[in-house]
Amino acid sequence: MFHDDCKSELLGVITKKLNSTFEVSVDHRVIQCRVVGNLSGNRPSQSSKRTLAGLLAGITVGDEVRVRLIGSQEGVITALLPRRSVFGRRAALSMPDKYPREQVIAANVNQVLAVFSVTQPDPHWNLLDRYLVACEDASLSAVICMTKADLLEHQNHQFEQENLQIIEDFRRIGYPVIFTSTRTGEGLDDVRSILSGQVSLIIGKSGVGKTSLLNALQTERSLRVGDVNPITGKGRHTTTHLEMIPLEGGGFIIDTPGMREFGLWDIPADELAANFPEMRDLLGRCKFGLNCAHDEESGCAVRRAVMEGLIHPRRYRSYLRLRGTQ
Repeated sequence: MFHDDCKSELLGVITKKLNSTFEVSVDHRVIQCRVVGNLSGNRPSQSSKRTLAGLLAGITVGDEVRVRLIGSQEGVITALLPRRSVFGRRAALSMPDKYPREQVIAANVNQVLAVFSVTQPDPHWNLLDRYLVACEDASLSAVICMTKADLLEHQNHQFEQENLQIIEDFRRIGYPVIFTSTRTGEGLDDVRSILSGQVSLIIGKSGVGKTSLLNALQTERSLRVGDVNPITGKGRHTTTHLEMIPLEGGGFIIDTPGMREFGLWDIPADELAANFPEMRDLLGRCKFGLNCAHDEESGCAVRRAVMEGLIHPRRYRSYLRLRGTQ
């Protein structure tokens, strides 16, 4: 497909991000591309404007771009097109004196598949809360996928019941939850159905089973599967780069390296509660109106909902923890 204003250039979608180059899908073929210094439409990071690192940081998988061919399988990205959606996080600071900046993870996705295992490693619910807040802030649908469901019967009963209650609370709030097992096939058809025809981002810590899940969904390709360190209980990275993978049933999924840390980016403290769906309808009903921090103020509608059992205490504590870090 040619662009009307620049007929020597083609439109494409970035499908893989490497160190300093990109793979771009153009007219059903993959072109290896680099970036030009005068890239139009670029959004460089605050800490590295006008540098190559800044240019690269402003581009991600899912971005729609304009490409000028310089060979049969090579090209140059000359422009970024406007994004319909973006999902990102606060970038980890390499040095204490570095400025905070956003790390854009993926662009132009429709939904996020947040993957957690029922065990090995145990679910980190506060991390899931951060994922969901980021989805709400980006106006993206979120689906919770619980892997290794076949291991539930081997869990400590009290541990299992506590976690199942938390999962049911996420369902009550309105988030779809799918239990899956790549060993038994449980839930795989449900995942295929919810991913079909969509551009989805899959996120989760290393070791939760993202790669095994993708392998089970994609019979024509096989990705390298990692495991969990038996000493630390942490997963080992298998995915090392962002990549958009076409799904056999239609649609695409963007695979990501495991994320042990996920900091929220640019969400003001006074807007945080709006990204908790169970709190949203209560905003403005407090004694101090929209000025209420929902912490220790008298006449707080959110605190009252917690005491009445309408908001799970764990979610409320998670809100307070996130508000304290903003």
